[in-house]
Amino acid sequence: MLNENIRLLKKSFRYSRLFNAIKVYISYYISLLIKSAVYWGSPPVVMIEPTNICNLQCPLCPSGNGTLKRAKGYMDLDVFKKIIDDIEKTAFMVVLWNQGEPYLNKDFSKMVKYASDRGLFTLVSTNGNIDYEAEEIVKSGLDSMIVSLDGTTQETYNKYRVNGKLNTVIKGVREIVAAKKKLKRSNPLLRWQFLVMKHNEHEIEEIKLLAKELEVDNLELKSIQIYSKEDIEKYLPTNPKYRRYKVSGDNFELKFGIKNRCRRIWTNAVINWDGEVAICCFDKDGIFKVGNVKTTRLNQLWKNDNITKIRNQILTNRSEINICKNCLEGVKIRIEEAKV
Repeated sequence: MLNENIRLLKKSFRYSRLFNAIKVYISYYISLLIKSAVYWGSPPVVMIEPTNICNLQCPLCPSGNGTLKRAKGYMDLDVFKKIIDDIEKTAFMVVLWNQGEPYLNKDFSKMVKYASDRGLFTLVSTNGNIDYEAEEIVKSGLDSMIVSLDGTTQETYNKYRVNGKLNTVIKGVREIVAAKKKLKRSNPLLRWQFLVMKHNEHEIEEIKLLAKELEVDNLELKSIQIYSKEDIEKYLPTNPKYRRYKVSGDNFELKFGIKNRCRRIWTNAVINWDGEVAICCFDKDGIFKVGNVKTTRLNQLWKNDNITKIRNQILTNRSEINICKNCLEGVKIRIEEAKV
């Protein structure tokens, strides 16, 4: 991802943002040292959820399988603008998804442009089952787009991306590549993300050839996240190389265990579609209440008593926090990455 990092620095570098990031990281490492949470600065990365509604029914996704308990809806453009105005001087990047398909929000390209015009690096993840306006996407200033595509045939693809259409995804990628060429733009960087599962691991070599044909910038093989013992047999690939878990019978656990630390709860804020702040993207149902950006600035919420209590527990006994037991902190989820 060298090209992406270079683009981020060229676009987003400001001395105020650098100074803020330094303060945040210093406070994080001091907290690790003294085992007590201190926080200076504001989050350098902010994840904003345009919607938690999705057009697919992926069986391991709370939005897709219907187990998400939060109310569903779309972020209002004015709320989004307020967030960007609040974080413009301190954040480097906005990550434009959480649960749901971002492009279902009718104002999504306007959101991207608003953030991009203020020098913020913009990153989105999409399932690609959208009739894209390719030139609009390129002109919006979007910097990086992750496209989830987990098969080379409709049969394989649809086993996980339920209700998805492989041809629609491929068509969208081709149109964005063509639009980039027409407009003579290098953005967005196209990252094809392939979740390696039992039913598609045999297609990896074909995937590499298709990625080259489609002229995407990067192909990323990513391990799948599971939730139950039934998922072991159904989804985990046969090759242990493509697993993030150690498996013993019906039991599974992350290969690298759970350490009493979490960089993300210092550096990466999460704001759901309704303005509610979550402690991280793994708090999918918003169990831990932090506050709402509609009434209070993010930099105040991100250091209030509610989130400080969680940070202190993370520093002393993280394994007792349920959502941390299957978290990606410290876990290598990208098994293989290649410039195509």
